[in-house]
Amino acid sequence: MKKSFPLFLLLGCAAAFVFGLTRLFELRFEVGDVYPPYSSLRSDPLGTMAFYEGLGKVPGISTRRDFNDQNILPEKTRTVYLQLGAYPYDWDWVPSDLSRQLDDFFARGNRLVITFFPQTSWYEFREEENGQTNSVRSAKDKKMTPGKSKYKARADGEDEGKDLNESWGFGVTFVELPQAEDVYEPVRVGNQADLPLPRTVDWHSGLVFTNLDSSWHVIYERGTNPVLIERHFGQGSVVMATDSYFVSNEAMENDRHADLLAWLIGPNQKVVFDESHFGIADRQGIAMLMRKYRLQGLAAGLLLLAGLFIWKNASSLVPPHAELERQNYIAGKDSAAGFVNLLRRNLAPRDLLSTCFAEWEKAGGAAGQYSAARQQEARAAYQAENALPPRDRNPIVVYKKTCSILKTRNAPPKS
Repeated sequence: MKKSFPLFLLLGCAAAFVFGLTRLFELRFEVGDVYPPYSSLRSDPLGTMAFYEGLGKVPGISTRRDFNDQNILPEKTRTVYLQLGAYPYDWDWVPSDLSRQLDDFFARGNRLVITFFPQTSWYEFREEENGQTNSVRSAKDKKMTPGKSKYKARADGEDEGKDLNESWGFGVTFVELPQAEDVYEPVRVGNQADLPLPRTVDWHSGLVFTNLDSSWHVIYERGTNPVLIERHFGQGSVVMATDSYFVSNEAMENDRHADLLAWLIGPNQKVVFDESHFGIADRQGIAMLMRKYRLQGLAAGLLLLAGLFIWKNASSLVPPHAELERQNYIAGKDSAAGFVNLLRRNLAPRDLLSTCFAEWEKAGGAAGQYSAARQQEARAAYQAENALPPRDRNPIVVYKKTCSILKTRNAPPKS
């Protein structure tokens, strides 16, 4: 028991470490702060999970998340597609395939809602040569280009695409927010439409729309600068807002405007939250297919089978039987058999007698055990046999004759 205690202690520490690590990851994913701001997977103040789950509890409305990174819009009718926390440059320009999908999407009577990531400081402003305002972008944001960004597609040079700033008729610029002790404060934006919406809403972003086409309907303005606009395309519509705070979890608790959120969704019954522009996308792989078809049990069974196979080949599951051990035992040979095998491998038959006789003489004729006359008689028998031609020699006959000569030993000396 004392010898196995360190092993049990080590296994206990390993189990506790794995449990703690798993619990840590569970807590992080429950809060969702591993996801980008305004993702519907975040439950902290910067997420939009409350908006997503709240819509899912409304009778007649179904919600889902879009993790497809192929720029594919829903094909069903009565659908509102939400892209929250986007950047203005995401919608300056779109590829040709996405432009055609947008036309089909609006033709089915669907609604597209785009809310921009709130900007609180003037970090970069770019004007084109014609003097029209274009979108703003920082060096940090260039590293976080979403899947629908114009910069990747234009760099390839394979797609002319469509300039939405020109075709939809809008631009984005920046107006400073007021500060108090180096802290940016929200501004009040007023309702400019004949809609049953709040008269004023706190706006946490300095982005405003400019160069609007006359087809746009201004819903909220910051002074004379539109911040929430709507436009109809056939039976469908698009809504764009320069702030995403009013759909966040923090706004759901502290500054909720249910009538404004209901107006965003409209009469549609299907709500899709886009997560792919955050870089959260499903990619076809073995792990995803296993989760999709619920093959976790099969994978666990295969791992168990592999472990049993390794265990079986490492050691027997039952102790070997004693009789089997005796049957499989291979006995070795004694020293005499080994000497005979050695002679067979190293001496030719014709040299066997001469070699043995030379070794006998080298040993001094068995160290005086035989008389000189008998030794001389044995030597004469060997020489007579050795004088014959090799094919007539018979070592066995000479060996027996020599043994009979040397059979009688010298009598021991008297004391």
